[in-house]
Amino acid sequence: MDVTQFDFDLPRERIAQRPARPRDAARMLVVTPERLVDAEVMDLPSQLHPGDLLVFNDTKVIPARLTGTRSAARGTAKIEVTLNRPVSAGFWSAFARPAKRLQSGDTIDFGALRGRVEGRGEGGEVVLAFDSDQELFAALERVGTMPLPPYMSRDADVDDRTDYQTMFARTPGAVAAPTAALHFTPRLMAALAERGVRHAFVTLHVGAGTFLPVTAEDTGAHRMHPEWGEAGEELVQAVADTRRSGGRVVAVGTTSLRVLESAARDDGTIDAFRAETRLFITPGFRFRVADRLLTNFHLPRSTLFMLVCAFAGTERMQAAYAHARNAEYRFYSYGDCCLLSRA
Repeated sequence: MDVTQFDFDLPRERIAQRPARPRDAARMLVVTPERLVDAEVMDLPSQLHPGDLLVFNDTKVIPARLTGTRSAARGTAKIEVTLNRPVSAGFWSAFARPAKRLQSGDTIDFGALRGRVEGRGEGGEVVLAFDSDQELFAALERVGTMPLPPYMSRDADVDDRTDYQTMFARTPGAVAAPTAALHFTPRLMAALAERGVRHAFVTLHVGAGTFLPVTAEDTGAHRMHPEWGEAGEELVQAVADTRRSGGRVVAVGTTSLRVLESAARDDGTIDAFRAETRLFITPGFRFRVADRLLTNFHLPRSTLFMLVCAFAGTERMQAAYAHARNAEYRFYSYGDCCLLSRA
């Protein structure tokens, strides 16, 4: 599939640099096969039915961006590192800048933390060894900064410690936020509960690779980055109960949707799931679990924009994004969102 059909132009001023305040004051574009409706996130309860199930990603973003000094026989150098994902206990793949200055055996001193270069990962990232993940997480809280996406035109600050974290965050491991859930507040959750909408959780530790562009000319040549996902028995039961009662499964974010579809059976039920997923969703994919999707606006030519085109239709999503640009919606991680019906 030609990647250019997932391209579009976006003025830089449409990229949100800060979230809406309060979070649930963000705008929401409701996209159905028939029409586009401008709404707000607090309108979400009126768009759902009693018995519907919202599925959230409960991953917690770690302060994964580090600045340190390389120590080696050939001298010292300043190195910037963004952790990506654990490879095994104590070993993490990471994006380093400048990576060409690193060789196996080099050590990088981050202050309260020291890492050793063990080699290269499959995507060109470096593999760093730490004494333990427990020590790593504790040190990151002291010396790390929140890993804002590369399209942000500023450095992370103290506000991002809370802004770039959802209210559901409880399982540390992500280096990018599941941004659709950033819009949720206790006030909104109370309104959803009053409406009779239930919720459940999956876990997907979002990797920094989610921001990597698709450089291949055809989607068939793109290799998806792996991410760790989990769907437990409580989620399996919640989906089964929703199906029996005639409710709809609403994925909050592409990360939740990818876990649901990774765990899916052909009949629309799901099994417990605990594994890495490389699921790459493009038009033609047969969705088996998610009926609706709440998601932010995504980068052109990205795997996430391809996913929403698969879910709601490429022509429909290109029209929706054009409407959002003209109506001055705010895009990307701290931006507004859209509620999609499955085509």
